[in-house]
Amino acid sequence: MSNPIERISVDIAVELGAAIMPVHQLLRMGRGAVIELDTLPNEHVKVLANGMQIAEGEVVVSGEAIAVSVTKLGKPEV
Repeated sequence: MSNPIERISVDIAVELGAAIMPVHQLLRMGRGAVIELDTLPNEHVKVLANGMQIAEGEVVVSGEAIAVSVTKLGKPEV
């Protein structure tokens, strides 16, 4: 018999940064276009579960693989 916890769905996302731009500018962008984000290269990324921040981490690149190493669990201090 399966555990009911195993059937719970959680969406995990990593937020690298944000950008604000008009829709018409977004629609004109082609493949390979670069969108400038509001973060610095070595800044921590946000780890989100169902849209809520649960951790911070840093991007790790190893060959062709990209991962996030969690450096801090919990909500950010306000």
